Amino acid sequence: MTNEDPELETSPLSGIHIQDGVTVEVNIFRIAQKDERWTLEVVDEERGSTVWSDTFATDQDAYREFYKTLQEEGIQTFLGKPDA
Repeated sequence: MTNEDPELETSPLSGIHIQDGVTVEVNIFRIAQKDERWTLEVVDEERGSTVWSDTFATDQDAYREFYKTLQEEGIQTFLGKPDA
């Protein structure tokens, strides 16, 4: 038995997004040659991560969901919240 991490396939739609002076990293990926569905993750400047619990049939669907959230809620929605 090996403990190797699975190889990930990253979508070309992944990348850096900057809006209103805030930078986030959009990661769209799946397990290479095993998983047909795509995972969406957005990482903020402090390395906080927002991961969707749903997966997506295509990488384009995942990107559309990121963009929809960005338009409806703004980039601030992806930033980590301070502890109360």
